[in-house]
Amino acid sequence: MKKRWYDYLWIWSIVYFALGFFNILFAWLGMIDFLLPLGFAIFGGNKGFCNHFCGRGQLFAKLGGQLKCSRRRATPRFLTSRGFRYGFLVFFLIMFGNMVFQTYLVGAGAASLRETIKLFWTIRVPWGWTYTAGTVPDWIAQYSFGLYSLMLTSLLIGLIVMVFYKPRSWCAFCPMGTMTQGICRIRAKVTKSQRS
Repeated sequence: MKKRWYDYLWIWSIVYFALGFFNILFAWLGMIDFLLPLGFAIFGGNKGFCNHFCGRGQLFAKLGGQLKCSRRRATPRFLTSRGFRYGFLVFFLIMFGNMVFQTYLVGAGAASLRETIKLFWTIRVPWGWTYTAGTVPDWIAQYSFGLYSLMLTSLLIGLIVMVFYKPRSWCAFCPMGTMTQGICRIRAKVTKSQRS
């Protein structure tokens, strides 16, 4: 089967995390992975990003499939259940909202910049070598640390479920996938009602 250019987007995931390891400001590039899926869903009414352009999903497929780092067991039903998927989405949105609020506090001068990464939303890991104080306004750096924390935590969760279950088990409950699926359903209903 002939490879297409987007079949190599797994490299993007590696490059993203490598760049953030050396300079946290590159974490802002992670917004691409938030905005593009929403764009595909809102304007295209499809999950084209998830199906073709998600570098993280491709990375899990490569590691778990081609490199055989996965036990390839069936993904547990509770992970694919509607309740878990939407519950995880709500949790994710709360954590994202908290990250934005912390950024606001730093920008307003009510809190100081925290040069740490929070793994699994609780474990603080010093990450100060990735940023030189004063390079940009503190709120921009704070958002970088927060977004990189979110991206790295979701990567680790995805790797854990990849090892124990099917390579792309993360995709079954990925918050962005759940959100875009919901948007596509709403869009389809609106389109159907407009035609009738």
